[in-house]
Amino acid sequence: MQTFTTRPELLGTFGMVASTHWLASAAGMSILERGGNAYDAAVATGLVLHVVEPHLNGIGGDMPAICHDARTGRTFVVCGQGTSPSAATPEAYATLGIEAIPGTGLLPATVPGTFGAWLLMLERYGTMHLRDVAEQAIGYARHGYPLVGQASATISQVAEVFRTQWPTSAQIYLPGGRAPGPRERFANPVLADTLDRLVAEGEAAGPGREQQIEGTRRAFYSGFVAEAIDAFSATEQPDGSVVGSPGADGLTRHRGLLTGADLDGWRASEEAPLTVDFAGHQVAKTGPWGQGPVLLQQLAMLEAAGLDGLGPGSADLVHLVTEVAKLAFADREAFYGDPDHSHVPVESLLSAEYAAERVRLVGAQADLTLRPGSPGGVAPQLGARVRAAMADGGDWPDGLASPGQGEPTVARGDTCHLDIVDRWGNVVAATPSGGWLQSSPTIPGLGFALGTRGQMFWTEPGLPTSIGPRRRPRTTLSPGMVLREGKPYLAFGTPGGDQQDQWVVPFLINHLVHGMDLQAAIDAPNWHSTHWPSSFAPRMAEPGGLRAEDRLGPAVLDDLAGRGHRVSASGPWSLGRISAAGIRSDGILMAAANPRGMQGYAVGR
Repeated sequence: MQTFTTRPELLGTFGMVASTHWLASAAGMSILERGGNAYDAAVATGLVLHVVEPHLNGIGGDMPAICHDARTGRTFVVCGQGTSPSAATPEAYATLGIEAIPGTGLLPATVPGTFGAWLLMLERYGTMHLRDVAEQAIGYARHGYPLVGQASATISQVAEVFRTQWPTSAQIYLPGGRAPGPRERFANPVLADTLDRLVAEGEAAGPGREQQIEGTRRAFYSGFVAEAIDAFSATEQPDGSVVGSPGADGLTRHRGLLTGADLDGWRASEEAPLTVDFAGHQVAKTGPWGQGPVLLQQLAMLEAAGLDGLGPGSADLVHLVTEVAKLAFADREAFYGDPDHSHVPVESLLSAEYAAERVRLVGAQADLTLRPGSPGGVAPQLGARVRAAMADGGDWPDGLASPGQGEPTVARGDTCHLDIVDRWGNVVAATPSGGWLQSSPTIPGLGFALGTRGQMFWTEPGLPTSIGPRRRPRTTLSPGMVLREGKPYLAFGTPGGDQQDQWVVPFLINHLVHGMDLQAAIDAPNWHSTHWPSSFAPRMAEPGGLRAEDRLGPAVLDDLAGRGHRVSASGPWSLGRISAAGIRSDGILMAAANPRGMQGYAVGR
């Protein structure tokens, strides 16, 4: 029997683009139609996302991607996660009296990595010039686009902050002194000028395509963009910290630690993905500088436990998946960090033996503690604030932070995602995020804000995620790829912070185990746990917390509550923003996108 879905799973033979905004998906598809490949299309899609979803991402943010190159048969990760400033040490924050890095302002800024990652992909694997793939983003920034309701609401929520604290943001996001309404035409001509100048300076570097891309990279990381960031970071700006000497207006201000030299010394990079086997496939993720391996740990445990007889959306399945997530995320808290600066026992964490050992801890009732293991005999390290968050956990309405909890802004940031396959077999999954309009004041003359990923570090020394010079924060950004006998099958991902590697678990079970098509797997009811400390300031936890779409049904939710879960029913279409695109074994291309939020879309033919 055909399952009703909100839209069809797209099938074709030419190309597929799925993303979190319809304009970005259309931009990527237009590049495929003009003969570009998946990498060209990914850059065009991503640049448009930076313009049309400024509350979810920006070119001052960060981005990992997982890619497959059809020419070489190689699957690889592009790391567009910028590192912490050279001056970022526990002592530097202690001198300021700061015990927890704030979630907004200049103090949590890391090197902007997204733009460098796009340039790496375009230079090494693309076929088109930067101007060709950037022209639509520049056009939307200069001439305007219809503002989605969520962006309008975010600007409205922080409008007073912009008026009184962040005037450079007010100049762009409060045209005529007011927040733009939903579906109004909105433009950011300052950002358009920045993108235009980046392209022009690249073209001035020489006639070759690669020469021009490298020229643009220098203009950003060593030229006028780096110079503007350096100057602005040296100014005092209000932030979310609660220490320091408040000014006459009662606000605490700090300078940033990020410098132009930090940008000049950084480059996007490539590395091999981590993989585990699940349901006859191989699932690939980033290294432990992101939370990607936490999905792999969950899948390994579920493979060990067996899913036979556990129907989609059943109480037994939700309970098992939730308890497995608690174990995997406990390990994330204890072991994950930048492997260039901390020993992470990845091989042991992802081993079938460790998964079988861990899943035996799942009981009939919801566990309310944080239980990291000892992979390979390595003792877990939990920081004092992690332990305190678990001890102090209470009601928490949205799984992130509530308005007024130590932040000058009330709106939270989120993320974007895109998945692309082309007719040659190239595949890209990318998750750009950070640099939100509400995260940090807009940089004068550039039209975008710095990211605040540094809030994911701890100032306590000696932990895998302790702050230190030139380190990658343990991000939540987590694109994924499914391989079938070493060949790309599916690119997938979702926005959602700590929820990213939770929402995709039922999606993968629905598709790979139960045989649902991509759209049906995305549309199915979803859930997530809020059990462990959030990765975002103020880093709270809600032990036993379980958010679930009420489409699971009252019987399932009551059953879960009876097992000790602290169940909160959310709206029927509220959890998850998954998109996916892939290649079937018969060569047919496929794609689907999330209907929740009413802005994600897949296109293709």
